[in-house]
Amino acid sequence: MRRRKIVIVGGGPAGLAAAEYLSASEHEVEIHEAMPTIGRKFLLAGKSGLNLTHAEPYERFVARYGVASERLRRALDAFGPLELRLWADELGADTFVGSSGRVFPKVMKASPLLRAWRARLEERGVKIFTRHRWTGFGEGVASFRMPEGETHIACDALLLALGGASWPRLGADGSWVAPLESKGVRITPLAPANCGFDVNWSAEFRERYAGAPVKSAVASSGAGKIQGEFVISRHGIEGSLVYAHAAALRDALAAKGAANLVLDLVPGRSAEKLAVALGRADTKASLSTRLRKAAGLDGVKAALVRELAPEELRRDPDRLAAAIKALVIPVVRPRPIEEAISTAGGVSWRELDENYMLKTIPGVFVAGEMIDWEAPTGGYLLTACFATGRAAGAGITHWLAGS
Repeated sequence: MRRRKIVIVGGGPAGLAAAEYLSASEHEVEIHEAMPTIGRKFLLAGKSGLNLTHAEPYERFVARYGVASERLRRALDAFGPLELRLWADELGADTFVGSSGRVFPKVMKASPLLRAWRARLEERGVKIFTRHRWTGFGEGVASFRMPEGETHIACDALLLALGGASWPRLGADGSWVAPLESKGVRITPLAPANCGFDVNWSAEFRERYAGAPVKSAVASSGAGKIQGEFVISRHGIEGSLVYAHAAALRDALAAKGAANLVLDLVPGRSAEKLAVALGRADTKASLSTRLRKAAGLDGVKAALVRELAPEELRRDPDRLAAAIKALVIPVVRPRPIEEAISTAGGVSWRELDENYMLKTIPGVFVAGEMIDWEAPTGGYLLTACFATGRAAGAGITHWLAGS
């Protein structure tokens, strides 16, 4: 097979993973990144500890991708959590499993791993160009805007790995949607994933409790019941427990115009026992005193009851206990997509063949968060970006061999 030129657009995990796979071939491989450096979102993700993947049983891991699980299965089978850990170990970033099952490099940071990764790619002949903003493509040509002006680069295969639309200041701004739609590629509308939500807090509650953590609660939505913690924000609610319900809340808002996150503020006690304790409380005492003495609630948890529980049920022990065990937070809307951790939507799976190539545009491939899948936090996002990048690299190799 003669030497071909492969252009990869995007220097995030998906693009870098594809380049690494392709570096084992005899082809010429180039990465073109719009930002001044590669892997900017990868570095940000590792600022407080780089969560690479998750160590839970593999079948449960794959199921985390929901409706996209079946589509992603082949890529994950080839490069899943175990392979990702072995890869990191080979680059000197030995990993460990945290108490929650999340996997981190022992040094926790992303920068040493990214430096070692880039060095290996360059040793294998991969050329990396920065400040090259992709502007479109034609048959066998990719176009970029550079500080010096426009350039058009001939290539035999083009891989787009431009990310979603969250964190636009780091390069993932969704600007690729219009060029692809103009060529007839179907795009599922981009939407925020792993995001916070607006809530119409009272001014008093907002001023006093913005930034307060709500710990040891169980939240329920269409996603099921999940225990964890979240944070009250000036706009509404944020944090890991909210992100776990984000897709269900977002979809309910889109379908019905309304959605609720239901909180159990005392998951260790039954409503019956709680009602008995509240019934024994001094009826002349304030709500705050009764909540503290009978239910063990104070601070932000007690404030949530005062904010959300209707006035008429506060003197009824049974109804108050029921409200504490199922306190309804009506969410108004997701926070803007540029604030989200990740993005839902993207290139429809129907547009891609088994090689991650666009069916209607031979020679153009897609990988990573540009594709219509989403996943919770916990290492699932990064793992699928690595897996689809490598799968697209394999697809390019296969397609070039047969073309």
